[in-house]
Amino acid sequence: MTIKVKVAEAKTHLSELLTKVEAGEDVVISRGNNAVARMIKIDDRRQRLDAIRALRSERAERAGATAAEIQAWRREGQR
Repeated sequence: MTIKVKVAEAKTHLSELLTKVEAGEDVVISRGNNAVARMIKIDDRRQRLDAIRALRSERAERAGATAAEIQAWRREGQR
């Protein structure tokens, strides 16, 4: 569920709004009729999963390296 509040109300009730965000609700803060900010619960697990998916996708798009290429890269670093 999304809660919509004006800036003044957000200032006055920040602690209460944060409690609701921690419970999983989103809060949209508006200046006049224009939404300017959204408060959402930080979900580190979701961010990690998104990063893992992005990395796997990137890896899938790249061609695998051959053993000869890897050996050449190792020798290149020794010069």
